Amino acid sequence: MDRSRSYCCFVFFFTVVLFCNAASFNLTTTPFDDAYSPLFGDGNVVRSPDGNGVRLLLDRFTGSGFISSSMYQYGFFSTNIKLPSDYTAGICVAFYTSNGDVFEKTHDELDFEFLGNIAGKPWRFQTNLYGNGSTHRGREERYSLWFDPTKEFHRYSILWTPTNIIFYIDQVPVREVKRSEEMGGDYPSKPMSLYTTIWDASNWATSGGKYKVNYKFAPFVSEFKDLVIDGCAVNPIQQVPTGACSDKHAQLEARDYAVITPARRRAMRRFRERYMYYSYCYDTLRYPVAPPECVIIPSERQRFKETGRLRFGGSHRPRRSKRGSHPSTPADESEQAEMR
Repeated sequence: MDRSRSYCCFVFFFTVVLFCNAASFNLTTTPFDDAYSPLFGDGNVVRSPDGNGVRLLLDRFTGSGFISSSMYQYGFFSTNIKLPSDYTAGICVAFYTSNGDVFEKTHDELDFEFLGNIAGKPWRFQTNLYGNGSTHRGREERYSLWFDPTKEFHRYSILWTPTNIIFYIDQVPVREVKRSEEMGGDYPSKPMSLYTTIWDASNWATSGGKYKVNYKFAPFVSEFKDLVIDGCAVNPIQQVPTGACSDKHAQLEARDYAVITPARRRAMRRFRERYMYYSYCYDTLRYPVAPPECVIIPSERQRFKETGRLRFGGSHRPRRSKRGSHPSTPADESEQAEMR
């Protein structure tokens, strides 16, 4: 089967999965002003006329972002996103949960980070997680997409429960992390807020910092709509009584999106086999012994070198206003080779 035909079959397979499961995700959206507020770059946070969405702008003066009004002890966080088009090198659009503003030295975090590119090259994205300040143990996975995220909206979701974490694109799970005793405090477990930002990450986002943001193409606009938060809102400073969120946790774990059905698991396997190009679990130079949450899958492992990148390969805002720099990974080297 030639490559184009294989790609068409894969897209058809995903379409069937999405069509069969689309009605299952019964989501209740919340108007922006009811659950969120600007985080920074207030003038670049532009609400939609219907109040159900927002545009975040990056220009030569500032990026922008918003934050949930409450912190949550576990939950489902979801939104439809459309990313900027054309030349977007150096840009990071982030949809993530964190408590770094409250627990600066022991923060937890769950990330979707979308990484811009030079004109004619596609957006990439990565997922990551930290627990209890374990930032020195990066758990990055990087992927490409099976669609153009600048043409239309797609839904990106993070499910976080006491037992597992699932990252979704539309109704396709792209990553699952199951809690284990061996993970200990590395599993995120303290209340977190939802953050969404766009910012200048020229020092790392595209090919390890080789390509920078070019403000000739500014403003860069990322659009968000149909925001969803389903979780137990808590005060992180006060001691949460035992069982205070148990009913909400039970409701959350009973939702359809809390279960990876056989069809969704097949879609996740197909996605990871075709579109994941870096995983820390297979980076034996970085981790000679895979971290305890890693599930080594032979069909994935055989595609990677010891660096965790493909064999054929060649924190979202500054602190207080912008996310800090990210360490380079072997995936950056692979991306640079593709640019040549």
